[in-house]
Amino acid sequence: MKNIIYLIRPHQWIKNFFLFAPLFFSFSFTSDKISIVCLGFFLFSLAASSIYVLNDYHDIEEDKAHPTKKNRPLASGKVSKSSAKVLIFGLMSFSIISSLMLSLEFMAVVLFYIVLNIAYTFKLKHISILDISIIAVGFVLRIYGGAVLIDNSPSMWIVLVTFVLALFLALAKRRDDCLLALDGKKTRKNIDGYNLEMVNATMTLMAGVVVLSYIMYTVSPEVIARLGTHNLYFTSFFVILGILRYMQLTFVLQNSGSPTKLVLKDRFLQLVLIGWLLSFYLIAKVFN
Repeated sequence: MKNIIYLIRPHQWIKNFFLFAPLFFSFSFTSDKISIVCLGFFLFSLAASSIYVLNDYHDIEEDKAHPTKKNRPLASGKVSKSSAKVLIFGLMSFSIISSLMLSLEFMAVVLFYIVLNIAYTFKLKHISILDISIIAVGFVLRIYGGAVLIDNSPSMWIVLVTFVLALFLALAKRRDDCLLALDGKKTRKNIDGYNLEMVNATMTLMAGVVVLSYIMYTVSPEVIARLGTHNLYFTSFFVILGILRYMQLTFVLQNSGSPTKLVLKDRFLQLVLIGWLLSFYLIAKVFN
């Protein structure tokens, strides 16, 4: 059971908190909306876990050559291929059918996420640039998934910030693969489309776009009118600090292999995230 739990990667479910973004930014904290988004979070997490298992199943041979991924349940043989197949089918089926009970639109988002990631697993992840773009689209789908659950339209700036931030994080992971390749441990076929110089440059570019897009969101007329405050730009300080810390972890400490593990372990990033959440809420609702 421990290996099954490790295989579905519940620690990666932290990514699915993006489903709560439309609820947070709309400040529609009713019990009904909170409950339905929580259910959506659980079902989307199961759908994502089915993809994690499928990806591990497809990448068994590649993972065996990776210094850390070789210890994964399928690559190490701790979980059988037949068990993985049952798990994939069960998680996908349950998440899709149950999503329909919440709404047809949410089921469409979940289904599109699954189909897109199946294509990513078998073909598209071996096409450089397209691979990280699909990862970023996956985060945008989480935003739209949360939005349809509460019948709300996400701001174009939040969609843009989410997409670019996800690109930034995906590039950091590719940088980790580039470093392994320089050490003679080539673990991904699509690494030929990247090198350290390109990844460093594009990460720097995406970091700037993330910060600029977020600032544009905080000073946009529609957000000022909706929240009734011109002071939301103060929350940009935490966004800048978070980006700088992540770049420090990536470029100085050479630790960018798993964004979720960094968020769960790095105290600085956790404090920045808490600071951003509190400052956003206080400026928008308390000191308004």
